[in-house]
Amino acid sequence: MKGQILDYSVQSNSGVISGEDGQHYQFVGQNWQATNPPRRGLHVDFTANGDQAVDIYEGFTPQPVSQTGNFLSAPRPGGKSRIGAALFAIFLGGLGVHKFYLGETTSGIILLIAGTFGWLLIIPGIAAWVWGFIEGIIYLTKSDQEFERQYG
Repeated sequence: MKGQILDYSVQSNSGVISGEDGQHYQFVGQNWQATNPPRRGLHVDFTANGDQAVDIYEGFTPQPVSQTGNFLSAPRPGGKSRIGAALFAIFLGGLGVHKFYLGETTSGIILLIAGTFGWLLIIPGIAAWVWGFIEGIIYLTKSDQEFERQYG
C-alpha cells in the first residue's frame, strides 16, 4: 500500500503513516527498510498488518495526473519527452541521437556508425536516416502512456 508519513519521533523511534485507503497506521523503526531515516511528509510504500505498517520503503513519488494524449504534455521528472525524442529522431535520427536520449546506447552507436561511415557504401547511410525519420513518426503517434511504458 502507498501512503505518507504524518508524524515520526526519533526519541520513541515510531510514527504514523496515512495510507491511501484513508486509514492511519502505526509503525516502529525496526520496520523501516530504507537507509535514510523516516521523516514527516515522506511518501512510502508499506504492507498493512492490522493497524500496523510493516516492511516500509521510501521513494514512492505520486505521479501528477496529466492530460492523456496531450501533444505537448510534459514528461514526469526524470522521464523522457516523447516530443523531444521524436524531434531528435526526425532531424538527427541518422546519427542515433534519439537512441542515446532514450538510453539505448547500443542502438545509438549502431546508428551513429551507419549514419557516418555508412555513407562510404551509400545504402547504410541512407537507411540510418530513413530509420530515424520513421522512428520519429512512430514516437509522435504513440500516446504519452505508451511512450512512458516503453521508454520511461
